[in-house]
Amino acid sequence: MKKTGVLLVQLGTPDSPATGDVRRYLSEFLNDPRVIDLPWLSRKLLVNGVIVPFRAPKSAKVYKELRELGGGKSPLMTHTENVQRLLQERFKADEITVEMAMRYQNPSMDSVLARMKKANYDRIVILPLFPQYASASTGSAVEKALRIINKWWVIPEVIAISQFYDHEGYIDSIVDRAKAFNLKEYDHILFSYHGLPERQVDKVYDNDLCQNHSCEAELTEDNKFCYKATSYATTRLIAKRLGIEEKDYTVCFQSRLDKKWLTPFSDKVVEEQAKKGAKKLLVFSPAFVADCLETLIEIGDEYQEIFEEHGGEKVELVPSSNDHVRFVDCLEDLIRKRI
Repeated sequence: MKKTGVLLVQLGTPDSPATGDVRRYLSEFLNDPRVIDLPWLSRKLLVNGVIVPFRAPKSAKVYKELRELGGGKSPLMTHTENVQRLLQERFKADEITVEMAMRYQNPSMDSVLARMKKANYDRIVILPLFPQYASASTGSAVEKALRIINKWWVIPEVIAISQFYDHEGYIDSIVDRAKAFNLKEYDHILFSYHGLPERQVDKVYDNDLCQNHSCEAELTEDNKFCYKATSYATTRLIAKRLGIEEKDYTVCFQSRLDKKWLTPFSDKVVEEQAKKGAKKLLVFSPAFVADCLETLIEIGDEYQEIFEEHGGEKVELVPSSNDHVRFVDCLEDLIRKRI
């Protein structure tokens, strides 16, 4: 077997909840042209002049709360390290080494790939931990890895895995997490995905718009890399396995920056459900394979406050795949099928 290095890539987290570290993280993250796809000058003015200065102090408080929930460490980091360790155990009899890096901040892709370069692998597998492809997540991770590798004098065989939203192991991990909840107790169920600007899903299509495709209802050859389409496809797979009828759930999108992002917005759906008289909501977050700020704080805390404010009682979150055995099975299978 060829000597193989596997690079798991997660989004990232500040080195600490100190405002300076949060500022550096947000600056690196939001200055990525695949994340905020505006012209260079417009992006710099918006990110460095408006978003980061105002958001960093507020985000620092939230990241401090998040670390407290994680026992003093970032839950995202903890879960990703666990997955790396468990996956490495699966390959202990093979010439396969599993590494982990963050797209933004540490452990950096630059430092981890420098170590992988010294190992002189015959083959490198890049596996971003984002089930549904988006240019701002998977695309950015793969692009940076290739940009680093392209500077090497000797470039090994490189394999990039773009998405795995329909893998049985990944779906199983979510379904199994949901078994801890009595679905009949909830007035409505949300499948909340990370938001994207509408213009970014439009770019999937040549001279066309996402709205001209039936992304909410079907997956086709044209929309198979559309984040909106694969989010709805993921939901259908989970709902079918759990016997959830379409009338009993809503697909929605969170963490928006402005009104021109994918709709419906998760926080607005929470508010609307409360106003309709719902008392208990259950929320899945299938775009996040590891619990993080967006799940534990945004959904677990902020949406709870919105729900209560408008007459609701309880918002409950289905944990992410984290280090579930079936999720590790999924990653192992994805790698083995390509080598």
